Amino acid sequence: MYKPIDQQRTGQKLKIMFKLAGYDVKYIQEYLNLSCPQPIYRWFKGQNLPTVEKLYALSILLGVHMEELLVLQGQPMNIGLYKVAQESKDKRLLYYAQCLQRVA
Repeated sequence: MYKPIDQQRTGQKLKIMFKLAGYDVKYIQEYLNLSCPQPIYRWFKGQNLPTVEKLYALSILLGVHMEELLVLQGQPMNIGLYKVAQESKDKRLLYYAQCLQRVA
C-alpha cells in the first residue's frame, strides 16, 4: 500500500527549498512561465500541488529528483534540505536545516 502525499507539508517543504536555494516567488513564476504567482502561493499553503510537468521543471531548477519535492504522510519533511544547506556552505542555512531535522 502506498502512502498519500501530504499537501500541507509538501507546500512547506517547497517554500523552504526555494528559500534555501535563493529563489523568490517572482523568479519561480518567470521560470515556469506562469501569468501570476497565485499558484505558487497555493502550493506553499498546501491548497494544491504543482502539476507533474511543473514538478519536473522545479526538480531541474533545484537539482533534485521529483520525489524529493514531495512529502508523504508520516515522512519527515526535511529530506534533501540538509544536502542543499551543506552544498551552499552557508552556516546559517546549515543551522536552519539541522533545526528542521530536529522538529520533523
